[in-house]
Amino acid sequence: MPAADLALLIAAAQLAGKIALSHWKASPQVWEKPDGQGPVSAADLAVNAALAEVLRTARPDYGWLSEETPDSAERLSTPAQFILDPIDGTRSFLQGDAAFSHALAVVQNGQVTAGVVYLPAMDKLYAASADGPATLNGVNIRAASSAKEARVLTSKSTLAPEHWPGGVPTLHRHFRAGMAWRMCLVAEGAFDAMLTLRPSWEWDIAAGALIATRAGAFVSDRHGQALRFNAPDPRSAGVVVASPDLHGDLVARLAPQ
Repeated sequence: MPAADLALLIAAAQLAGKIALSHWKASPQVWEKPDGQGPVSAADLAVNAALAEVLRTARPDYGWLSEETPDSAERLSTPAQFILDPIDGTRSFLQGDAAFSHALAVVQNGQVTAGVVYLPAMDKLYAASADGPATLNGVNIRAASSAKEARVLTSKSTLAPEHWPGGVPTLHRHFRAGMAWRMCLVAEGAFDAMLTLRPSWEWDIAAGALIATRAGAFVSDRHGQALRFNAPDPRSAGVVVASPDLHGDLVARLAPQ
């Protein structure tokens, strides 16, 4: 089933890309979410509606967790779940930047079994199933091996000394918009690691977590614990994605809070 689910996700992501690009740089209507959760646009909602129609029609017994759909506890008792972000990087999308993606995953028993991250404006489609390789546009990709001065995707605030009682690691900091894309950039070896210490929504990280894992990276929360999905509160305690040696060093240095 992972192969069939992956094919479904790829087709759905490509459809999402066509819809998103029809709104991109076209000044779609924008609202602010409550509680400072950021913007949402007509494009986000249009993509979400199209994905719901395609995916839920194809797999009516799967649960549903999307950033743009009110959550329901019904998903907790389903045999599998779609977990997705219709547009990851909405701010970039609204600014006319190409750094936005569609992040789609299927989860069974808390584990991601198929995942796709598609950047339509860059024509980059990352994909993986639980029993296959990670790919970029159909070509196998592999995470980088450890580096002495690693290239790490993270925010400046993450490197504040109070987060690192074991000492701030020596690294070259970089940043890219979109959590899902950052995880995929580690998967393809363009960067050595990515990390965030903030609680991370499952829809931002599910697809990227599988792609990075199948590319040979270690993926965990900030405490080094394996990620599990379809939780009642769908957030993880941060995310660390890196090669095995670098991953261990980063987690060991972090404050255990």
